[in-house]
Amino acid sequence: MSALAAMTGLSDEESAIVDVVAEWVDREVRPVVRDLEHGDTYPADLIDQMKQMGVYGLAIPEPWGESVVSARCYARITEEIARGWMSLAGAFGGHSVVSKLLVRFGTDAQRERYLPAMSTGAVRATMALTEPDGGSDLQSIRTVAKPTTRDGVDGYVINGSKTWITNSRMSDVVALLCKTDPDVEPRHRGISILLVEKVPGFTVGRNLPKLGYRGVESCELSFDDCFVPADALLGGTEGHGFTQMMGGLEIGRIQVAARAIGVARAAFDDALAYARERTTFGKPIWQHQSVGNLLADMATRITAAQQLNYHAADRFDSGARADMEAGMAKLFCSEMAADVTLDAIRIHGGHGYSTEYDVERYYRDAPLMIVGEGTNEIQRNVIARQLVERDPRA
Repeated sequence: MSALAAMTGLSDEESAIVDVVAEWVDREVRPVVRDLEHGDTYPADLIDQMKQMGVYGLAIPEPWGESVVSARCYARITEEIARGWMSLAGAFGGHSVVSKLLVRFGTDAQRERYLPAMSTGAVRATMALTEPDGGSDLQSIRTVAKPTTRDGVDGYVINGSKTWITNSRMSDVVALLCKTDPDVEPRHRGISILLVEKVPGFTVGRNLPKLGYRGVESCELSFDDCFVPADALLGGTEGHGFTQMMGGLEIGRIQVAARAIGVARAAFDDALAYARERTTFGKPIWQHQSVGNLLADMATRITAAQQLNYHAADRFDSGARADMEAGMAKLFCSEMAADVTLDAIRIHGGHGYSTEYDVERYYRDAPLMIVGEGTNEIQRNVIARQLVERDPRA
């Protein structure tokens, strides 16, 4: 078990689930991750094992799933998987967001169509938000879905493009954020979510090259007169997509924060082990104050990040609005991971810059959490807005 495995207040059953995942990471993931990551190889065997463990059903309750857990437990499981390889944690992140969207907002027919198969990973899902010119400004998306009738079937014709969509090639359904009424004001009232399967007119383009986050695909998507039936509209009513997606991103940002913690924990564990083994001037380097101080600060920041993310997870589980708490967690945890992974390289010295050690991978993976799931600059905007709105003096 990792040196910074947290005492998290989970039930005995949930703690046992976390332990099983942690043992799997040490037994199956860590021995193979370096070769897979350096080769940018899709981890099909590991993904299949995650399906068998129920990871893809963690956000899906009965009657559609069997292994739903609390958001706090979900964060801990994500930590452990990211401790082994952050890309694996990303392989089910968007899937979990879409699961929550369907549970919260889907029609009965949509839930029955997708959730049972999604709970086992037999059907995988992802979300498509970002556009080439839009970034985090989701209200300015240009992908448009116009109501139409084709061959006697009511539906929508979609035109537009998305980019940096993780798991899009391997997913069977995409929760597409698009405009069903481009002219309405305010703009967010014209945004809807369509559940788009791999139908004609929907093309998954090239895999985008990345600094880190290798092994899983991040692709460009294009929609060229792509027709979907009317029952693809999440919830069955237009104009609620922006609000629905913001609710889904609460668990998404908790998951990204947990990924950051997992990467930081892995970097810390490797740095601590190295500092105990490496000797200079006749003693282990952790006994040198400069190295010992780095380790102390790393451990403190990781522990603080864990508690902040668990607070956000508990808020999410309570049913209360959690966008501020999730934003705080995602902001703090991702910045922490960037600092901790660099400190791990400092402790390793020249070895930290070598691809024969894992710390260089942690350092390359950490920036994704800063820019993914809404940049940290956007998180600060969300936090500030909520501070004002929640101020009792307002």
